[in-house]
Amino acid sequence: MGNSSSAPPTPPEETKCSSSQKLGVKSGKKICCCCPETKKARDACILAKGEEDSECKRLIELHKECLRGEGFDVK
Repeated sequence: MGNSSSAPPTPPEETKCSSSQKLGVKSGKKICCCCPETKKARDACILAKGEEDSECKRLIELHKECLRGEGFDVK
């Protein structure tokens, strides 16, 4: 049956981080580690409603603004 001592799966955002990624000018963090609040809200919305939903589009823009505030060049 199942092994209860197995490690939980690695969250996707941790697998995306690599040492070769650009660091934020203001925070010194990798882009995958910046703006966790807006990232979480954006991801939850996209999973529930889809990327084209108007509320999700607003959350996507808020996350981009946060990343720009950290010094990333996000289009």
